Amino acid sequence: MRITAEAKTATRQRILTVAGRLFQKQGWENATTRDIAEAAGIANGTLFNYFKSKEAIAAALIEDATAGAMTEFSRRRAGQESLEEDLFALIWTGLKSVREFRPFLAPAAEAIFSPLAQPAREGVGDRLRILHLEAAERIMAEHGVARPLPPVVLQLYWTLYLGVFAFWAADESPHQEDTLALLDRSLKLFAAAGISPALEEGENHGRKSE
Repeated sequence: MRITAEAKTATRQRILTVAGRLFQKQGWENATTRDIAEAAGIANGTLFNYFKSKEAIAAALIEDATAGAMTEFSRRRAGQESLEEDLFALIWTGLKSVREFRPFLAPAAEAIFSPLAQPAREGVGDRLRILHLEAAERIMAEHGVARPLPPVVLQLYWTLYLGVFAFWAADESPHQEDTLALLDRSLKLFAAAGISPALEEGENHGRKSE
């Protein structure tokens, strides 16, 4: 029997829904793909037709949530924000969108984004990284930073983001105020160390082209 696109979409969403619940209830390490398949009412092999690993499921949960956060971020922009304010809002809106997943995000993120990931599991966080960096690069370009950004600037920003993400996932301060302070300080350092040189390079390039 042929499975319709609607049925595939519904199954994918069911997998994500039950996986999110199991990750929170049983913990990241204890919840298995077999547990997820059973809770979703499908065979374990069927689950792998949708997601190759537990890490891929967690990455999809984060991606789906942050996609909505990107829309919210764009809608709330007034157009008068500074570069630091825009990047702050981009990151914080994304973090708020996955707040319900905080109980398992620290170990999940380590597995998804770790440079030491197992070969069979590498790449599950690539799409998340690309989507976020593209959004950040667009914002920087709107504020006068020449594109394409130097790789070192993108790496510096992504390292900053992952550090804030990991800190936030384990932040026990009320409403994660400590993360807000860390994010504010980190973006100030990034602007000074990464963006200012990139802006100057863009201005110098512009003067040479005149």
